[in-house]
Amino acid sequence: MRPHRHAHAGSQIVFGLFVIALGLLFLLDNLGLFNFRFSLHLLPMLLVLFGVLKIVQSRSPQGLLVGGILVAAGVLLTLKSMGLLDVSWRMLWPVLMIGAGVSVVLRSMGGPRQSVLAKDGVQPATPGDDAVINVTTVMGGYKRRLASTAFRGGEVTVVMAGCELDLRQCGLQGDAELNVFALFGGIQIQVPPDWTVLMYGTPVLGGFEERTTVPPDTGKRLIVKGYAIMGGVEVRN
Repeated sequence: MRPHRHAHAGSQIVFGLFVIALGLLFLLDNLGLFNFRFSLHLLPMLLVLFGVLKIVQSRSPQGLLVGGILVAAGVLLTLKSMGLLDVSWRMLWPVLMIGAGVSVVLRSMGGPRQSVLAKDGVQPATPGDDAVINVTTVMGGYKRRLASTAFRGGEVTVVMAGCELDLRQCGLQGDAELNVFALFGGIQIQVPPDWTVLMYGTPVLGGFEERTTVPPDTGKRLIVKGYAIMGGVEVRN
């Protein structure tokens, strides 16, 4: 359990430092020492924060890409608010298209079993192929039923989207770690009744909810950690 806690502690430190920095800015503004324009700077700073949290948490190219896009968007908005860069929607949407294309290329290079680009619909169970799940969903919906005999976890990222994972047909040997990141979206995970669920999630104007029964000590533990930012993560039987 110690490695899981240390990995989560890194992102917690990033979040804590951001809150401290934001408090200092407000304090300096109230003392008249610094002009902090709340409406112009807060949103870009939040985008940068969410992007950094995602980069620290991520173990997949798609997750790193999502984090990088959030950071880049925050930086561009900051430069615009400072009058150093003229950014409009006409400039932004081609960049988003390029990012989506890069995501597709990374998925193809990683192979179908290592990375899955989310799309609407339900994918059938494929025994033995779903040991590691990697899902990135942006402004869409994703549903999938897995049937791996040795599920090992993975990564789920949703941005203004929803994801439903059915793991009730999966087997588990020891611990499995699932990193989740829900930004303006929701993630629902269904697990077998003999799994113990450990949640180390951090909600930011969102929620983490566990609705599982208390199983006997079978040694099967699913560790769910990550962030729910203005969204929700639910684990249930």
